[in-house]
Amino acid sequence: MCGRFAVTTDPALLAEKIKAIDEATEAAGGSGTAPNYNVAPTTNIATVVSRHTDPDDQPTRRVRLMRWGLVPPWVKATSDGSPETKGPMLINARADKVTTSPAFRSSAKSKRCLIPMDGYYEWRVNSDVDGKKSRKTPFYMYREDGEPLFMAGLWSVWRGPEHHDDSPPLLSCTIITTDAPGELAGIHDRMPLVVPERDWDRWLDPEAPVDEELLARTPDIHDIRMREVSTLVNSVRNNGPELLAPAEPQPEQARLL
Repeated sequence: MCGRFAVTTDPALLAEKIKAIDEATEAAGGSGTAPNYNVAPTTNIATVVSRHTDPDDQPTRRVRLMRWGLVPPWVKATSDGSPETKGPMLINARADKVTTSPAFRSSAKSKRCLIPMDGYYEWRVNSDVDGKKSRKTPFYMYREDGEPLFMAGLWSVWRGPEHHDDSPPLLSCTIITTDAPGELAGIHDRMPLVVPERDWDRWLDPEAPVDEELLARTPDIHDIRMREVSTLVNSVRNNGPELLAPAEPQPEQARLL
């Protein structure tokens, strides 16, 4: 799965880098967004979509802010007009289920996105020691060259019963996950589905069918590295560059003679 990640690139700079229209800065109040080293579910994050300006023009890349945790259009509203939160939060979608799951199949047809990140965190389950459950060890996965990773995602538009044309709908998204290959599987058996740049336009194209081959493909992880990091990342209250630093070696326990 993918439950936390880091992103430090401002949406305006991201849009310039990938030749996209920046719609996120205005949505954030015109001030951009601060680096986030501990992105958690329900956070507003930058995503990349491809949409039309007019029905007959070519779709163009756009950077948009969306809430992490997909809200399907059919979700009912609560008494205060917000979407119901019953059931699991849809922060991840399995690659082998996105075209069949009622929660995701509509988005998979024409609302596919990319979710850029510096890297993501995963926790390795350690063996129990002397009958006591050991703590999980956090790791950070990132590109060796420092470039962002672009993960496959889906997005949705939710409008409450009191929605008006002049009020923005809720845009939300989920990260697609797949089986982790190689050494990454030693940390966790799932990982976000990385989309290489050559496949961006095909994946984002709202007119094209979903790329089944991409969903089934084993991710290329040759340039992904991982390192153990501090348990500071366990708390969403912690958010700074120190979360990315290599974990300090633990002193060996003294042996009983």
